[in-house]
Amino acid sequence: MDLGRSVPEALVWQLLENGTWAPTHGLTEPWKFHVFAGEARVRLAEALPMIYKEVTPVAEVREDKLVKLGQNPLLAPVVIACCVEKRGGEKIPFLEEVEAVACAMQNVMLSATAAGLGSFWSSPPVLGSAAFGSWLGLGEGDLCVGLLYLGWVKEGRVMAEVPRRPVAEKVVWHPDTP
Repeated sequence: MDLGRSVPEALVWQLLENGTWAPTHGLTEPWKFHVFAGEARVRLAEALPMIYKEVTPVAEVREDKLVKLGQNPLLAPVVIACCVEKRGGEKIPFLEEVEAVACAMQNVMLSATAAGLGSFWSSPPVLGSAAFGSWLGLGEGDLCVGLLYLGWVKEGRVMAEVPRRPVAEKVVWHPDTP
């Protein structure tokens, strides 16, 4: 992503507005978006490796992960932590709340692409830790589902085309008669 080109705040607001049109059981709208732009990305880049070291058994800490967690937030002009705030009580299963946030994230990403931005969804395990939730100020039982990285594609670069298997390999069509 082109770090020399900031993403206008008004555009970020529009992308997030589009995210809120995701389906949500009981209209709980469980999403909460924490936007990191400018110097705020530095705080995120400092927190992620620190929390990773705090929540990962010493024997399992990987230096490459530490580096990546500290560098990635600085590679995009905007990073959005997309979180679930459980609002459905016992009526709405938490899984459905997570799915609603995932749909909101997809809406943001599709809108970003339509606006000419590149986007990337990252979900390192550290996001699910209570320590990261506390750092973000999430309530007990709430969860960060992923980080969305947004920015303009560098000049001369094309967005990656990720091949997919043919849809026919993933569909079971049930006939209307037995």
